[in-house]
Amino acid sequence: MRHYFPMFPMVWVAIAMQVIACSGKAKQQEAAPETYTVIQPALVDTIFTKEYIAEIHSLQNVEIRTHVKGFIEKIHIDEGKPVQAGQILFTLSNREFRENLLKALANYKSAFAELKVAEVELKNTRTLAEKNIVSSSELDMALARKEAIEAKLEEAQSAISIARLNLSFTEVKAPFTGVINRIPFKTGSLVGEGDLLTKISNNKEVFAYFNMSEKEFIDLMEKDSSGLNKVVSLQLANNELFKYSGTIETVENEIDEGTGNIAFRARFKNPDQLLKHGSSGKILMKEALKQALVIPQKASFEIQDKVYVFTVDSSNTIRMRNINPRLRLPHLYVIGSGLEPRDRLIYEGIQQVKEGQRIQPKPLAFRDIHFD
Repeated sequence: MRHYFPMFPMVWVAIAMQVIACSGKAKQQEAAPETYTVIQPALVDTIFTKEYIAEIHSLQNVEIRTHVKGFIEKIHIDEGKPVQAGQILFTLSNREFRENLLKALANYKSAFAELKVAEVELKNTRTLAEKNIVSSSELDMALARKEAIEAKLEEAQSAISIARLNLSFTEVKAPFTGVINRIPFKTGSLVGEGDLLTKISNNKEVFAYFNMSEKEFIDLMEKDSSGLNKVVSLQLANNELFKYSGTIETVENEIDEGTGNIAFRARFKNPDQLLKHGSSGKILMKEALKQALVIPQKASFEIQDKVYVFTVDSSNTIRMRNINPRLRLPHLYVIGSGLEPRDRLIYEGIQQVKEGQRIQPKPLAFRDIHFD
């Protein structure tokens, strides 16, 4: 009689051994840390560019207004056209002012004739008074009449000056060489005293006004005691660079309490008349940095407006650290605080790692980083 022993206990033992073996392999695989590229911050000398919003003003930009009331008889210029200093721009009706001038001249001639008569009478009266033929009071009266006529003559001279001045106001002339802007009134329009006829701008050179924070102002002054004569560039509204460089000329004498900024003025040559009064742009100011600590922006990430990196400690464990970038350069952060040159940080794969994870670091020299 044969006895058959069930085989399933041995099968279960084999399976269990296989499970134990696989589990051991899995633990070995889990224990093996993954490899990640790590870098160290670099100390470099570099140049960076600061940008400041700028407002463009003409070297001269004034309103041309009337001094007298009248009709516009002729417009001698057109909008957008250049004019020379002293050139006639508008002619206003002047008949009334010519008549006033003629009247003033006639009054002057009459007063001048009266003065001649008074002088003769005074001379005769003085002669008679010296001979005691007339009293001294008559002499005083003759002298008073002469002085009154002299005052009348001066008044007539003043009236002539005013009449001539008003007549000159009927010819509106350019105060300087420039370009005419819009002309709101046309020929035949009645204009009153003080009405705006046009504007004129001298754009051969322009001023660029921009604001700088108090800290930046102090830093600039520490580097250059005057803070002036610094060469700057201008980025136009279409993001192209203006082909002429400018120079900082002056700085305001007080800091705005509301904004904490201080205003600067730079001057730019504008021979092509490209820049106009009221244009906008950005002042570009280059600054040198010595031994600046930099990291690639790729090695950082942001959480709620704060910048972080993953550092690797001496045991190759990942730690999350908050950093304070001082400046943002193309592809780089200039570090203000939070990192030291000896620190190691994850360069690639920061989306795949987490705090406390152990890794196998793969060092990458900063000079071997290729920025796109």
